[in-house]
Formats: sequence, structure tokens, C-alpha cells
Amino acid sequence: MHSKSFEEFYKSSGISTDTRAISKDCLFVCIKGENFDGNTFASTALKQGARHVIVDDKSYFTQPKSMTLVTNSVTYLQELANFHRKKFKIPVIGVTGSNGKTTTKELIQKVLAKKYNVLATIGNLNNHLGVPFTLLRLTEEHDIAIIEMGANKFKDIEELCDIAEPSCGIITNIGKAHLEGFIDFDGVLKTKRELYGAIEKVSGTIVVNQDDNVLVDILPKNIERFTYGTNEQSDILGNLVSLTPFVNMTWKSESFTSSDIETKMVGKYNFYNYLAAVTFGKLFDVSNNNISEAIEDYTPTNNRSQVSKTDKNTIILDCYNANPTSMRSALESFAMIDHADKVFILGDMKELGNESHQEHKEIIDLVEALNLNGFTVGDEFHDLNSENIIKSFQTTQDLIAHLSNAPLSNKLVLLKGSRSIGLEKSQTLL
Repeated sequence: MHSKSFEEFYKSSGISTDTRAISKDCLFVCIKGENFDGNTFASTALKQGARHVIVDDKSYFTQPKSMTLVTNSVTYLQELANFHRKKFKIPVIGVTGSNGKTTTKELIQKVLAKKYNVLATIGNLNNHLGVPFTLLRLTEEHDIAIIEMGANKFKDIEELCDIAEPSCGIITNIGKAHLEGFIDFDGVLKTKRELYGAIEKVSGTIVVNQDDNVLVDILPKNIERFTYGTNEQSDILGNLVSLTPFVNMTWKSESFTSSDIETKMVGKYNFYNYLAAVTFGKLFDVSNNNISEAIEDYTPTNNRSQVSKTDKNTIILDCYNANPTSMRSALESFAMIDHADKVFILGDMKELGNESHQEHKEIIDLVEALNLNGFTVGDEFHDLNSENIIKSFQTTQDLIAHLSNAPLSNKLVLLKGSRSIGLEKSQTLL
């Protein structure tokens, strides 16, 4: 459809959609966003060194020799990415799930990099633009690509699979995330399983958590699968030795059993993320020792399951995002940790639509069942009462004011909430 303009990509130094980050001789693609229109920067991009510009608004198509007019720039970008992806006969791993997909992607990359040159999604650039950007970084030097795929509404995963054409993949889990876009859990389930459908079409391989009945139940019948879990039927058998709060674990495959591995992440949920990475390592013939070394060395970033010690407390920082499934997992893992004095600080969970009040109430019910105590931040939690809530605050600033006057000491503190709540701002007082 755009074969001539596709040629401009191969003559360029790469893709850009932001005039603040233009590299010399790049292909600049004008994208329309909610608050801006990239077409207005078309001429500016050329002045700043872009080789060629893709526009989808005729009124900005002012330099035909240096511009190409397309119907839709986003569609162009996606079609270009798919065209480029088809040039490579390498394994493409699709990673999706309600929770843990970015961590799992990074762990898989860490393991496979022990043997291969791996291209992987940077951070969580996992949407209809991020996936094309990642694929367009593919070169002849890469042996494997790992593409993270996020979803906020129906058909999102199907769209990303059409672009990336994964040959194998994993759904980390299916939980209650972004319910506003999916209406209910069944909507989330239907959308995430689109990855399975795409892999089934190419007779690929699915890596699946054998302990997760939801994932096992939706597996295509005749698909090649490689499993992990804590039951003997799993191809990779894991054992969660302890939470200190870090995950201490072993893994077993056929006649090999690893020694105890002390990782740098907390939570039972990360135990399964580690096992997923181990499984991909075995699938792609990485040596047992290199697999164990990779997962032991991995250090989390970006407020994801990070543990830090201050002069006063030990903090588990897990406030990159939150939904009912990840919140429940974090609290259950927190309850498993052997520590004399534990305190949670929970922030509201966003994007839950009509289910929001009920989902927050169920988290408080869980807190009571686990006999945990702590603070909450946000309007949803503020409206709920429980003896297990020491104090409830409407904003993080209110929490900070309280901690200034009544500091915590000698505690193990869990910080868990949606990114917009900004719980990490309270760290300086902990």
C-alpha cells in the first residue's frame, strides 16, 4: 500500500514522532494525539534534519519531494512495522497479561541475552505505537525479539498480534485490570486470549503457568505448550523456599535441580515471573547455570517490587500501578513475610469503572482476613471503614503531613497503589 514510502524508512537513520528527539536523516511520522497534531511540525522536522516526513493532513503536505501524504499516519506506522517484521525469520515472543508483563519481559530478556542478541520492548511501550517502534528497531544482528503487548479495550491484543506476528508467547495472568475499557472480567479474558489465537494460527508455542486454571482452560487444544508451576506435571517445577522479603526459590527441569536462588524481588507473584523466564530459557536452550545466574542478578527498577532500607524502616515499593489482582497478590505476599512489625500504605486503584467501590471493599475485606494493618490514600478507600485501617487519607500530601508528625520506625512498609496516587512521594519520610 505504501511501498514507496516504506523505502524512505530504509534510507533513513530511524523513526521519530517527536521534534524534540529528531536524529539526523530520520523518517519523521506525524501522529495526531489528544492534545497535539504532529502534522503541524512537518516542516519543522525537515528543518531540524529529518530526511523525509509522513503526513496525513493534506494542508501540511507542502514539500512533495520530502513528504509523503498517507490516509492515516498511525496505520502507516503499523503497516511499515509489519512489513519490516516479515523480513526476519527469527522467533518473536509476545508477552501480555493483566499484571507482571513488563517484569516478565525483562526477566526473559535477561535470561535469553546469556546466549542471544535480543531485541525487547523498552520499558512498557506496549501499545499501538510502542509495538511498531520496537519492531522497527529490528536488525540483522538480532536473534530473538520480545514484544510486550498491553490492552485497554477489546481487540487491542489482536491488533498488536497482527502487527508483530508472534511465533510464541505467554499470558502472565488474567485479572481485573482496566475494567473501564473491558466492562467485566470476561472482556479482559477474551482480549488477552487473542494472543493464544494468533500463535495458534502459525502453529507456534505457548508458555503457560500450570498453576493458573484460567490460563490452562483457555489453551487451544492442539497447540505446542511448555509449562511451569509448582505441581509435578509442569515442565519447569518451581519451589518457593521463602520470602525474606525477597523471593528465595529453586527450579527443576528433568534431572537438573537448581541450588537455592536468592533474588532481588519480593512477592509470590514474582516467583511465577521468574519461573516464566526460566521456562523460556529452557525453551531456547540457555544453559541451566546461565538461567539461574540471570534471574539471580536481575534488579527491578521504576517502582516495581523494589526493596530499600532507610535509617528507620524497610520499604517495599510497588506503586508503578495497581489493580485488584495485583493488589491482592501484593497483600497476600506481604502477609507471608516473617517480620515482627508490618504496615501497609495502600493507594486507590484506578480505571475500575462501576466495579470500583466493590473492588476496594474486597481489598479491605482481605486486609482484615490477613490481619494486616496500615494506612490508605484516596477517595475510594477513604469511604470504607475498618479497624485494620489506622488512618485514611484523601491525598498523598495528607499522608506526608501525618508522617511528619507521627513517623514510622522499625517497620516493614508496603507501598502499593495506582501510579496517579504518587505514593512514592512519601518515601522521604519513611
